Amino acid sequence: MSVNLSNEFVDDLYEMGRAGFPDSVVHQAKRCLLDYLGATFAGAQMLKIKGKKVLSCFGQANDASVIGFDEKASTETAAFMNGLCAHVAELDDGTRFGMIHPGSPVFSVLLPVAEKERVSGMDLIKGIVVGYEAEVRLAYAMQPSHYSRGFHPTSTCGTIGAAMGVAAMLGFTKVEMKDALSSAAVSSAGTLKVIEDGSEIKPLNVGRAAVNALLATVVARAGFKGLEDVFSGDVGFFSMMADRYDAEKLSREVGEPFAVEKIYVKPYAACRHAHPAIDAVLKIKAETGLSVESIKEIRVITYRAVLGKHDYTEIKGGPSAKMSIPYGLAVAMVTGKAGIEQFDSEHVNNPEILSLTRKVVVSANDEITALVPHQRAAIIEVLTYAGDCYSERIDYPKGEPENPLSDDELEEKFSSLACYGGKKANEIHEITQVVWGLEKELNNLFGLL
Repeated sequence: MSVNLSNEFVDDLYEMGRAGFPDSVVHQAKRCLLDYLGATFAGAQMLKIKGKKVLSCFGQANDASVIGFDEKASTETAAFMNGLCAHVAELDDGTRFGMIHPGSPVFSVLLPVAEKERVSGMDLIKGIVVGYEAEVRLAYAMQPSHYSRGFHPTSTCGTIGAAMGVAAMLGFTKVEMKDALSSAAVSSAGTLKVIEDGSEIKPLNVGRAAVNALLATVVARAGFKGLEDVFSGDVGFFSMMADRYDAEKLSREVGEPFAVEKIYVKPYAACRHAHPAIDAVLKIKAETGLSVESIKEIRVITYRAVLGKHDYTEIKGGPSAKMSIPYGLAVAMVTGKAGIEQFDSEHVNNPEILSLTRKVVVSANDEITALVPHQRAAIIEVLTYAGDCYSERIDYPKGEPENPLSDDELEEKFSSLACYGGKKANEIHEITQVVWGLEKELNNLFGLL
């Protein structure tokens, strides 16, 4: 008799939500929320003009806060806008186990639903942990095939994770949760074509994931029956999304860390694939004081998945720069930073930065490729016109669980991004305190968004 993968998946998630979580996991959920809010405030500022145009196209409602816009909208509209803003700055969290940004789709829908339904802080935390678990497990089970076929796991698996998070937060029965899984799986979509040609629509994948997750839970709650096993079969989720998958990765082993504990926090406003190299070049710059004019070439030796997607040197605007390892290295070497400001039009059009970008050559080797996903490493070699070579290797870039940001460093990142997003010092302090006391303070959060 064949195993029903959908039943097993839902059973695990449902029981996880009922069992509760250690204090360390609850704290980590709060860290993820704080990081999400910072990235979303900054993204809202970046999209202020376009975002207001989008909001003007939707009907008026007063259900939920649109983060960073000082407006309320329908739950669906708020989820969509939150998803756009959370992902546009490329500062949202992620995990190398699945190559996915779990926070953006999950929080973008959890917060509007939590506000409308007036859930408790602990129920929100349950939704966070279950949502992260669902999407990270799915992505990990299908990688690297899913990514190689051109799918954007933050959108595809994010839709399912966000739906499972909402279902857990709202206390769905196991049957309702499985029905929501079916609807989320058949509506999930999103390709990595969005990172080409200087396109600005990558965040659209996340906004749609949040909306599709919401709709999946709405129809499940209304009683629409789903499929017996949406994951399996010739046109099931796995057959459609990957050439191969590992069903064992769909289950969490006893004693294994929760998915929410495996995430990284991004210190730089670039695609995570660029971070090991940026860490390395910043270390070389700090230790040598090397001048940009002395550099003949920068070589990046890393893992094979980035080739053809993140190794280009012709930059077509801010979104293109965020996806380019060469640009990330160049701007870090020139300015000593790779924050949100370093990907604005002034820097992206800077001749010195663009000249150095074209001197970066990215290649892959089998040894580093074989380490993925347990390590996503990079070796940097900076060659000078004088014949010197400075080399550095990074196995765990800053922000990984093995090299984490402290709570103080996380608060500093949040404060910087919230300030960029227009929040005042007293508001930033209040939001921080509310997040750390989320169990009792959730209702005080929404008025600060």
